[in-house]
Amino acid sequence: MAQPNFWDDNKKANELISNLKDIRSIAEPYLDIEKQFQDLEGLVGIVEDSDEKSIQHLKEDFLKLDLRLRGLEFKTLLSGEMDRAGAILSINSGAGGTEACDWAAMLFRMYSKWASARDLKIQQIDFLSGEEAGIKNVTVIIRGDYTYGYLKGEVGVHRLVRISPFDSNKRRHTSFASVDVIPELSDDVKIDLNEADLKIDTFRAGGAGGQHVNKTDSAVRITHIPTGIVVQCQNERSQHKNKSVALKILMSRLYDEKRRKKEEELAKQYAAKQKIEWGSQIRSYVLHPYSMVKDHRTEYETGNAQAVLEGKIDDFIEAYLKWKAEKA
Repeated sequence: MAQPNFWDDNKKANELISNLKDIRSIAEPYLDIEKQFQDLEGLVGIVEDSDEKSIQHLKEDFLKLDLRLRGLEFKTLLSGEMDRAGAILSINSGAGGTEACDWAAMLFRMYSKWASARDLKIQQIDFLSGEEAGIKNVTVIIRGDYTYGYLKGEVGVHRLVRISPFDSNKRRHTSFASVDVIPELSDDVKIDLNEADLKIDTFRAGGAGGQHVNKTDSAVRITHIPTGIVVQCQNERSQHKNKSVALKILMSRLYDEKRRKKEEELAKQYAAKQKIEWGSQIRSYVLHPYSMVKDHRTEYETGNAQAVLEGKIDDFIEAYLKWKAEKA
C-alpha cells in the first residue's frame, strides 16, 4: 500500500484493502487478548496470597477475558466464503391456509426481533399477506456483518404444534413454513446475465405502501428462463428501482444455486447429502401440550419456546455452527 503506484489499479487496490480489513478483524482481537493475558499473568506473579481484594479483581478480569476468548473462538465458525455478507431471507407458508399463514407471520416476527436486537437493518422487498390473517410469503434483506453466516443454518422447514386460535373447537394443529436464506452479493461480485434468458413482467403493487400503490405498474417480476428462478420486488416507488433490486436478488439466487449444487456434489462423494425440501423439518416448535423448541439436526432444545419466538435464537445458531464444523 505504500508503493506510489498502489492506486493505478483501483480494483486490485480495493481488493487488497478488503483483504487487509478481513485479516485485521481476526488478528487484532486475538493479539489484544494475548496481550491482556500476558499482563494478567504478570500480575498473578506479584500479588500476595493474602491480598484477597486484588485476587478477586484478577478473577473477574480472567472471567471477562475468557468470555472474549469464547467469542473469538465462535467467530472461527464463520469462515465461509460469503459468511460476512448480508442475508436475503424468505419465508413461505405451507399447506394449511390461515393457520400456516399465521405461523409464517410468527417466524417473520421472530427473525425481525432477532435482527432488531443486533441493530441490523431490514429492507422489505416483497410481501403477500394471507387472505384472513398472517403472511403467505415475505422476502427481506437483512444487512450487517456476518448476517448470512449467522442465518444460513435457518434454511429448511419449520414446524409448529399448538392449539389453533382459529379453531373454535380448540383443537391442536400442526403448521409448516419454509425458510430460505441466501447471501446478498456485494457490488464487486458479478454474475453474467443474458437478457434473452430473462422474462420481465410488471404489475401493480399491493399492500401497504402509500398513495402510489395500485396506481401504476411499478412492481417487477423477473423469471430466469434456464433455471426457472422467479424473483419480484414491489416495495420501491419506481419500476426502475424495483427492477434493480429484483436483478440483484436474482444474481444472489443464481450464485447460491451454483454454490449449493457444488456442495451437493461434494456431499454425494461422502454419501452425506442433507436434503432441504418440504416435509424434512429442521426444527419443531411445540406450544401444546408442553413447551419446547427442538432442532432435529443438532438435537439442541429448550423449554422456553416463548423466548425463542421473541427472537432469542442465538443458542440454536451457535449449536448449528458447531455441529456443522464437527461434520466438516
